[in-house]
Amino acid sequence: MTTDLPSFSTCDALVSLMVAVSASDENMRTSELVAIERMVDHMPVFAAYDVDRIRVVSQTVITLFEEEDGIEALFGLVRDALPERLYETAYALCCDVAAADGRLTENEAEFLQEIRHELNVSRLHAAAIELSSQLRHRPLQA
Repeated sequence: MTTDLPSFSTCDALVSLMVAVSASDENMRTSELVAIERMVDHMPVFAAYDVDRIRVVSQTVITLFEEEDGIEALFGLVRDALPERLYETAYALCCDVAAADGRLTENEAEFLQEIRHELNVSRLHAAAIELSSQLRHRPLQA
């Protein structure tokens, strides 16, 4: 496994989880990437974030996904950088990325469950976050 992992800022940690959700089904859809970019551009939590970091963070995530214990390493980086008060925010951002393309793959659902577990997001709060993401991304016509 990579021994020289970069440290993440708080915003890097949020971006890394969003990228990881998108990559979890091995198909990073344009709608998911646009959702990440839109959130970074408009959400207050990212107000001081250097958007050029998205590429570096994304490459780190992809590299970690290729390694045997990479997901554990990713969660270690995230826990080191992310204050507990932003755990539910991180989960909400990830749910929005997963919902952005209008479908939730089994791999994405499993990865969201892993995030929920790793960040200790209660099942009740997770259900509310998941429903709100689904509602925000619902198309006008089914």
